[in-house]
Amino acid sequence: MRIGLVVDSACDLPLEYFAQHEITLLPITVKIGNAVLADQRNEQATLEFLDAQSAELIAQAETQPFTVQQVQDLFLKKLVVEYDYVFCMTITKTRSPIFENTSQASFAILNEYKEPRAAAGITTPFALRVIDTQNVFSGQAISAVEAVRLRDSQEGAPKMRARIEQVALATHAYMVPRDLNYLRARTRHRGDRSVSFLSATLGSALDIKPILHCNRGETGPVAKVKGFDAAAEKLFTFAARRIRDGKLMTPTLAMSYGGPLDEMRRLPGYAELIETCRTHRVEVFESLMSLTGMVNVGRGSLTLGFASDAPAWE
Repeated sequence: MRIGLVVDSACDLPLEYFAQHEITLLPITVKIGNAVLADQRNEQATLEFLDAQSAELIAQAETQPFTVQQVQDLFLKKLVVEYDYVFCMTITKTRSPIFENTSQASFAILNEYKEPRAAAGITTPFALRVIDTQNVFSGQAISAVEAVRLRDSQEGAPKMRARIEQVALATHAYMVPRDLNYLRARTRHRGDRSVSFLSATLGSALDIKPILHCNRGETGPVAKVKGFDAAAEKLFTFAARRIRDGKLMTPTLAMSYGGPLDEMRRLPGYAELIETCRTHRVEVFESLMSLTGMVNVGRGSLTLGFASDAPAWE
């Protein structure tokens, strides 16, 4: 059985990884003022696009995921012929309509796939499963990497589905925002009241940075630390402890950063975390944060994700 994998472009993995493992992207289009760019995970294009815009305009940006019709077209013109079963793993439905759009499109796809497959000389059935990863950014990456491992191990679709859904439930993503005032402006533009004026103002005045956490579609702070570098170090130290304690469900850790990765690699605690991963044979994936992510949480922000049954923070 030919198994295909699909993610949206908010999934923080390197572009080379998507290409190497033939993962199909559902690009999210970002409009900033009169400028428009489809997020194809191209790091240079992403940074150049943002460099050309003001922070004020970026905070007012509009994002447009693939519509129901666009998803249908992608599957019926391409994926139903190339694969027999497709897993589509989306950003949490609490933060984006991608899951709902793809789920709606799946009904038409399953009703109409026979004709394009017959034209290609394929008579066997086609199936697809849309999975809400219940996470964001580097958290999404954990389910995608596990799906690749399962497919490479030639696991069948039922076992893959069960395992991916299990990993999604246990995945934790953490974020340290660089600029709380930007994050507040952006969340207000989206109609999200999760970052209040008072917390943003006090946080900026005192240089207090929250460590935000996402699991099962729910987000909220788990710690507050004075200074971005200190907050990043605290997060790196926490992740290293989880690894040393053998608490990871999969041998995978993902990180993304809203700027050149060399900046992230100079943060305190980074080198120790990488050495811990090497010692305990945990594979590390680093990527520039998606254009969608940087628009929504601000440049210079840090995210980190892994799967674990241990408590979210301690």
